[in-house]
Amino acid sequence: MDQTLLTGNAAAAWGARLASVDYIPAFPITPQTEIIETLGGWVDSGEMPGRMVTLESEHSMLTAAGAAAATGVRVFSATSSQGLLHAMEMLYTVSGWRAPFVLVNVSRGLSAPIPLEADHNDILAARDSGFLQIHCADCQEVLDGVLLAYRLAEDPGVRLPVLVNLDGFYLSFTREPVALPDPADVARFLPPFDPGNIRFAASSPDSQAVAVLGGSPYSYFRYETHLAAQNALAVYERVADEFDTLFGRQRHAVEAYRTGDADIVFYMMGSFATKAREAVDRLREAGQKVGLLRPRLLRPFPADAIAEALAGAQGVAVIDQNLSLGQGGVLHTELGASLYGRRGAPPILTSFIGGLGGREITPEEFYQIAAVTREAVATGQAPPPRLLYTESELREIRKLQAVAQVEREETTPLRWSGESSRGEDQA
Repeated sequence: MDQTLLTGNAAAAWGARLASVDYIPAFPITPQTEIIETLGGWVDSGEMPGRMVTLESEHSMLTAAGAAAATGVRVFSATSSQGLLHAMEMLYTVSGWRAPFVLVNVSRGLSAPIPLEADHNDILAARDSGFLQIHCADCQEVLDGVLLAYRLAEDPGVRLPVLVNLDGFYLSFTREPVALPDPADVARFLPPFDPGNIRFAASSPDSQAVAVLGGSPYSYFRYETHLAAQNALAVYERVADEFDTLFGRQRHAVEAYRTGDADIVFYMMGSFATKAREAVDRLREAGQKVGLLRPRLLRPFPADAIAEALAGAQGVAVIDQNLSLGQGGVLHTELGASLYGRRGAPPILTSFIGGLGGREITPEEFYQIAAVTREAVATGQAPPPRLLYTESELREIRKLQAVAQVEREETTPLRWSGESSRGEDQA
């Protein structure tokens, strides 16, 4: 198994190459473009079989991906941020087609205003679309996640598309050591796609679905899709065990780090969880029993595995790199709903919003989060959700606000052509 330095984008491209994809509909968007460029270079040079087609938008890209997957070929594509939102209509549509393919999303904050770095508002906007979701914390997980996603999507008991998410800039353009598995081993883990009854032949057209359903059959249709997503929980764990046996890397639905005896647990996902892992080690050195729980699989939601990992903890600090406006952090809301009423659930959940638009979360902030959660455990009262923000950042924002106010006051207002500069009628 060769190891080389790869960006997260290159790791995603290698995942698609090793999966022997047949069709790549593509549309570029920062910071995902390197994935498409890398695959395009391999296809053009003959290093990679398959066909790549550039489309005019993310909407048409997802349409092409779903249509191709519905004919029984293995499909890959990638997008990011506003692109994912532009394709949102088709996310719901192609999952309703039960079209199994893999879409990589390179997370980036959403407009307006326009940010360039990562948070998770884009990927979480797609959580109810029917796409399953795998979230990666490092570049190795990106490559592994693509391979796992194909096994999950193509399983006869699932047959749903899968989103594999990595954080823009923090992973997309960061080089890390990545073990490239032997193609023969990948072929054993991921054999050619067996489409079963998914097929297309122009000589014998056969409709696979209907366009319009009434309320009663529609309800049952959506519920069957929900059951297929739930089936993916058991399928994923079985596939992860196979992956571990073959490649020696555990990729279970939930990663628990030093949670066995922890009284305080950080709960978060994505690349910033690696910062939390380091903070856990430093807090352990200081004598504090702190752990980290990170969901890799967000859809379907691994509620039982999460509850089991948190059993015995007194407080859970949920750190959301997203903000559901008017409610708060999505992970905090979902975790609270999942644990509510369960025997032995942690009595305290604290909520922290951080990393929006790629803002750093410092080690000192993790230490403070642990202290706030420990205090909440002692008092039995969780504080209101908090936005991670320092005094120096607040002073800088106030300074910018003051400058903007002065500029507004000093700017000469626009005049109608019939007004004088003093606002008086001209003679």
